[in-house]
Amino acid sequence: MTAGLLLAAGAGRRYGQPKALVELDGEPLVRRAIRLLGDGGCAPVHVVLGAGADEMPDLLGAVPIRHDRWSDGLGSSLLRGLASLPADVPAAVVVLVDQPLLSPVAVRRVRTAYADGAVVAVATYAGRPGHPILLTRRTWPLLSGYALGDRGARDLLRDRSDLVVEVPCDDVGSPVDVDTPADLLRLRPFSGGSASGATPRW
Repeated sequence: MTAGLLLAAGAGRRYGQPKALVELDGEPLVRRAIRLLGDGGCAPVHVVLGAGADEMPDLLGAVPIRHDRWSDGLGSSLLRGLASLPADVPAAVVVLVDQPLLSPVAVRRVRTAYADGAVVAVATYAGRPGHPILLTRRTWPLLSGYALGDRGARDLLRDRSDLVVEVPCDDVGSPVDVDTPADLLRLRPFSGGSASGATPRW
């Protein structure tokens, strides 16, 4: 069993609204990301919600996880999401709601790396780490000293690079963030994107 964990709690201040509610090709980004995890073979899928939680569309069977401290940042949402997963879940694939060009193939690739023995599996684009990222349960307790503010697992994985297996995903998508309405316009029509200029947050 590999769970999916979608971090979708932010207010989207630069965008002007919660990015989970922003639509691309007529679909809210939160539903697009849920489908990404499901199509990549993850179950169950948990969605960490904060800003705009009462306005969310149907979550396609995913489990909503309300996070009252969402304003503390990405790290707080990551810890809340991992803590919400059932005790029998040995690993979780983590994605962010504002990266709509990620591919289910990338999700399957990090899951395959886990099946082959990886403790942590990280998708890379042009040699740079991004999402999706798979974290096995043995790493979750280590995150408490690292997942602070808007930092997630990045510093832990830098310090424990011996745990990390990199999984090239350049050919199947892009980790480009949607931070502003102009960013979204650049993604229309959806073309699969490019990793150039992306700034991964992991």
